Amino acid sequence: MDDLRPLGRTGIRLTPVGLGIMQFAGGAGAFRFMFPPIDQTLMTDIVGTALDGGIGWFDTAEMYGGGRSERGLAAALQARSVAPGDVGVATKWMPLLRTAGNIPRTVGRRLDALEPYPIDLYQIHQPWSFSPPEAEMDAMAELVAARKIRAVGVSNFDAGRMRRAHAALAKRDLPLASNQVHYSLLHREIETNGVLDAARELGVSIIAYSPLDSGLLTGKFHRDPSLLSRTPIGRRTMLQRRLVSSRPVVEVLEEIAAAHEATASQVALAWLLQARGDTVFAIPGASKPSHALEAAAALRLRLSPDEIARLDGVSAPRR
Repeated sequence: MDDLRPLGRTGIRLTPVGLGIMQFAGGAGAFRFMFPPIDQTLMTDIVGTALDGGIGWFDTAEMYGGGRSERGLAAALQARSVAPGDVGVATKWMPLLRTAGNIPRTVGRRLDALEPYPIDLYQIHQPWSFSPPEAEMDAMAELVAARKIRAVGVSNFDAGRMRRAHAALAKRDLPLASNQVHYSLLHREIETNGVLDAARELGVSIIAYSPLDSGLLTGKFHRDPSLLSRTPIGRRTMLQRRLVSSRPVVEVLEEIAAAHEATASQVALAWLLQARGDTVFAIPGASKPSHALEAAAALRLRLSPDEIARLDGVSAPRR
């Protein structure tokens, strides 16, 4: 599972697991309620561990601390003497209270924050712009033409909006690379709301964020509920609410993990990577080097068809 897979129809190839670094915004803005602060030394250790484990790309965003996550990533890569172009970098434009005209005006800030690393994938973070997706895609296409970004993606787009974005880029002879959405064993709505079907039809990759549901699929909170008291309030409420309903899934994960001498989180990631062919990438987060190491090991875990079927069955979405 450590082979590269295509990012949509862009010609870009990435490791099936990337590292989401929203946690690098910890302590800044709204994220002070979600994640504890992470200093640069720890960021560098996390990024280095991910690279050593075989993870070849990183996903960040303008919204993650107003550039704090992007700057932390760039500094970590430089500390590890990673040359520009040797890893994949994805970031996002936040459309809230903005129009598509803001995209070319602010891309320089993203490039400055990530300096000297280029933007391989630039994504519309949410479907909240004052502009239609057609205008957003036109603005993104101009950035590709100017060689400021390599590929265009979206995030949290429903099937209809994703189709509109794809069609708009096609008029510029560009593919829509990806749609980044919440997808996990506990959150399988894209299988029933048309997003996954549309992605497969259009050749658009799915990038699954929160693939472990804020740690719920690791099983650690089921084994020791007292850990919840040490979790930031923004995550604690969600975790407490879903602790009971998620237990059957976690029990199957742990049973399969024991058979592979793996962990529940590695099995949950392997299911995402293998159950739907090469359509899906996963971007687990990491607030410790051990988290990155564990995520990287999922690249080499292979599930049997029976194990995938068991996980499909215990987590099946309601139709």
